[in-house]
Amino acid sequence: MNFCPDRLIKIRTELGITKSEAARLLNMSAMGYGRYENGDRTPSYQTISFIAQKFGTSVEYLCGETSKKSCVDYLVTSDSPELHFIVETLQNESKDNLDLVVEYIKKLHS
Repeated sequence: MNFCPDRLIKIRTELGITKSEAARLLNMSAMGYGRYENGDRTPSYQTISFIAQKFGTSVEYLCGETSKKSCVDYLVTSDSPELHFIVETLQNESKDNLDLVVEYIKKLHS
């Protein structure tokens, strides 16, 4: 794994947040976060995964394996079997069907 600090900087600046704000979002010290951006320290795979999730990108992008910034996988952090069923079912649906589900959820939420 080859973590790319420049990609971390790019994503953070595109999000329009400072280093301090990024550190708070990631629940780490500003100094620790700064070491990742400066390349003084390489984060663990788990930390890279957490950063990718919080910043809406992928581990592959942060490690220079792809130029595609968008996240491909999502981490479901719930013990709800119903939620896992929904995610598994919808991951292979067409965009039109996903849009319908999203609209339905928005109506339920309002």
